[in-house]
Amino acid sequence: MRYRLFLFDLDDTLLDFKASERLSFVRTVQQLGHHEVSDSLFAQYQAINTALWRSFETGGVTKEFLKVERFRQTFAANGLALDPAAASALYLESLSETVVLIDGAQALCAQLAAAGEVGIITNGVDAIQQRRIAASGLGQYISFIATSEACGYAKPDSRFFDYAVGMARAAGKAETIIVGDRLDADILGANRYGIDSCWFNPDHLPNTSEAVPTYEVARLDAIPPALL
Repeated sequence: MRYRLFLFDLDDTLLDFKASERLSFVRTVQQLGHHEVSDSLFAQYQAINTALWRSFETGGVTKEFLKVERFRQTFAANGLALDPAAASALYLESLSETVVLIDGAQALCAQLAAAGEVGIITNGVDAIQQRRIAASGLGQYISFIATSEACGYAKPDSRFFDYAVGMARAAGKAETIIVGDRLDADILGANRYGIDSCWFNPDHLPNTSEAVPTYEVARLDAIPPALL
């Protein structure tokens, strides 16, 4: 068997973050007293949030700033007199409770854990990601969770991957593979660090980036035949 260490991105690879994100956003805004949460309001939040995360990954903003700023910008753009700091706290609390698994995630983790070691690599908020994994039922298959918050560096920085691999029991680069949905963070990070990668691409998106995945799959159940 070629691979012994399987490093998984969490959101939109094992957990359906888009589903959790929408549920948590709606719940948060309603708890603050704004009960009509439109699709356009959520879409604006998503665009702002994505831009801020990209900035965080390149060192432009801190995670603490991001957590509140995404709500401040969204509320300001829509003339909503809501407290962005309160929204941030409510949202993060809700996010840890609204966990939705990607189809096949549990079976995949069980199979790979029996064959080697499964680790999580995430740029998400450390405490929230820990709680989401616990709520997901995947924790029994996961050996360690590497977060950018604990590391001090974020994907795709090679120092983050060095930190993550250092948490594993024992595996060389040739025995390690990253599985993730994002070309710019997961696959490019693997390329820069010098390890193989598997791009989880359920929407069959074109790859117009500089990232080069070793494998590409559209379903999680296609991963074991490719890697084992």
